[in-house]
Amino acid sequence: MVGRSKMPWFQKTISVAALPRGCHLVTDKILKQIPEITNFKVGLAHLFIQHTSASLTINENYDSDVRKDLEDVLNRVVPEKADYRHTIEGPDDMPAHAKATFIGSSVTIPVTNGKLNLGTWQGIYLCEHRDRASSRSIVVTIQGE
Repeated sequence: MVGRSKMPWFQKTISVAALPRGCHLVTDKILKQIPEITNFKVGLAHLFIQHTSASLTINENYDSDVRKDLEDVLNRVVPEKADYRHTIEGPDDMPAHAKATFIGSSVTIPVTNGKLNLGTWQGIYLCEHRDRASSRSIVVTIQGE
């Protein structure tokens, strides 16, 4: 092995203001809070939402009907009116946990020339699964050079 380069790391916890229930395109909201991404020529950005009733995913950024349809699909797959045992935080809580489990709490995106290397029609969704949510914290970790 000829010399090892040390890959720089960057980490920051950002906040996304409370959103209504549904799937929301938040790419621009995230990018505004991480101008440091421009310091990376190549790397990976990992985004992790620190909540159990909201999720992150990558999907279409053009037609807002996709976000509405995705919320409809999630509500059919995980109905609110079911025989859940965990109901202490309200009827939308357990379905929110299940939806967050199905979609996931993180996404990893390539960074190229200081930008997220998303496809033309791709954007970052924050899927809010609660009726009355608070702001959401996302840990952004970038490794690269």
